[in-house]
Amino acid sequence: MKLSITSLALALSLSSSHAFTPPTSSSSSLSSSTSNNRHETRISMNIPAPTASGGATPEEIQAAANNEPPPSSFFELQRASVRAAQAAINDGKTLLEVEFPPLPAQVLDMDDVSAYDVAKANVNLALDFARSFVSTDEIEGDVAVMLPDESECNIMLEDLKLEPKPYPGVILTSLRKGEEGDTRMFKPENLFIGLMGRGSGGTVKPIEGVGMYVIVVASAQELPDVEELYEQIKTPTTDGGKEPVIVFYNLKLDVLRGDLGAPAFPGKDFQDRFLSRVKPVYYLRTRQYSRSVSQPPFIINFQGCIFRSYPGHFQTLLDTGTGRYRKVVGNDLRPALGEFKEQLTDALREEGAIAKKEEEGALFGFLRTGYKTTTWWEEEREDASLEWRT
Repeated sequence: MKLSITSLALALSLSSSHAFTPPTSSSSSLSSSTSNNRHETRISMNIPAPTASGGATPEEIQAAANNEPPPSSFFELQRASVRAAQAAINDGKTLLEVEFPPLPAQVLDMDDVSAYDVAKANVNLALDFARSFVSTDEIEGDVAVMLPDESECNIMLEDLKLEPKPYPGVILTSLRKGEEGDTRMFKPENLFIGLMGRGSGGTVKPIEGVGMYVIVVASAQELPDVEELYEQIKTPTTDGGKEPVIVFYNLKLDVLRGDLGAPAFPGKDFQDRFLSRVKPVYYLRTRQYSRSVSQPPFIINFQGCIFRSYPGHFQTLLDTGTGRYRKVVGNDLRPALGEFKEQLTDALREEGAIAKKEEEGALFGFLRTGYKTTTWWEEEREDASLEWRT
């Protein structure tokens, strides 16, 4: 069932300060009272970030990015994500990740929101993102927003009532392209190649005059197509032009990495060879947890997010339940999800919301966390780059 206009309007009419905050459960949850007098990050702040063009030093830009709050609206989010991507491109980065919830938390939790609703939201956001790089110093040429194949692109163009060039300098197209003159709507060979997770079979080609490719709605089986595109564009032009940039836009790479190595999916070496080189330049990942305690209310629900705006570090933020986040710690290396959860838990221990480790006991603590707290791709791997964590 598709998202109804009434449901979407109702959700968007809610306070924008809670747009990226997961809805609080009806069970007992962490409230603002636990934060006491500690510093909180009000996500409704709208203070302009210092820039090099405005005379700020690299140290001032870094310090501001380290303490930048999550956005309070999608307008702020778009501005911040573009600014972070521009900074990374100016530093020579060409494989970028932009990741955030594409719809308000209240909308994503609705039963009538489909995966296709989320895909359409991502395409619209990617088009707005692409428009910000047209005729800029960072990018030479047009910007292409790319879906996995032509059939998906045609359906999206029809549903969104868009032209292949919806805005000046912006193209909505596909990674895989059929041979000239092939007008078939459905191409079974693409389905077979995708299921094998072995690339596109030679149907991926760069677009002349494009300086940035924004990849949306791609699955783990379609990621080798992005690598194939990268291999064709990574060498700068002989006339001294800039190397084109590839942006992985809201692909949930953390989820896709978990599929690598499974039957019919790319192997785990794909993470080491390619995905580990993708730099998270704007990253907002919310997580919710529950923890049992020995006293009433017996269950404590808490939530937080990992947030990064390049060139800042990765912030571990605890949601106080009042539309605010409190910064727990800054990480130069992106924390694994198990480490992130433990950082939030330690913050609750400091505030007395849950028992301290010594009171809980080593055995009970081990039973909570288990022997292994990281996935295979979060561990240090000999052939992998650290770009995805820095």
